[in-house]
Amino acid sequence: MKETYDIAVLVGSLRKGSYSGMLADALIRLSPANMTFRKVEIGHLPLYNPDLDGREAGGAWAQFRDEIRGADGVLFSSPEYNRSVPAAIKNALDVGSRPMGSSVWKGKPAMVATCSLGGVGGFGANHHLRQPLVFLDMPVMQQPEVYVGGVKALFAEDGSIASEATEGFLKTAAETFAGWVAKFA
Repeated sequence: MKETYDIAVLVGSLRKGSYSGMLADALIRLSPANMTFRKVEIGHLPLYNPDLDGREAGGAWAQFRDEIRGADGVLFSSPEYNRSVPAAIKNALDVGSRPMGSSVWKGKPAMVATCSLGGVGGFGANHHLRQPLVFLDMPVMQQPEVYVGGVKALFAEDGSIASEATEGFLKTAAETFAGWVAKFA
């Protein structure tokens, strides 16, 4: 068993000050000390096109793949757009899974946390994201499921958690994820 685990964090919203970014930051703050986190940017990745792999556009892809390859696990924090995940996350999954047979995702334990302004908490996005993760052979933490509805009221303007109940739930999720990563990493 390793002493510390390196976790890549992918945030689906590209908006500065996004709620999914706040959710990721909260999970990071509430995680056990043996977890280290680094946000991996995905907004700059060109749309995946196999014709461009190995060329100039592929340079960003190669760097991204290296960042994911070095991680012990992955935390996905995403809003819900049109009952699914934002295009940036899907593109990142495609980029990391190619070229065929060289996926950087294989075997990496994952956690999916979604949020929305409405009451459903990104349920559709959460389940849509789990579908490709199964195909990519990523063991995804099943419980607790992290759907954060009414997210605007749960975070203060500085990004701190305004609800004790939410903080307790996210702490439990973060601790469970630490155990999940230790089991698979």
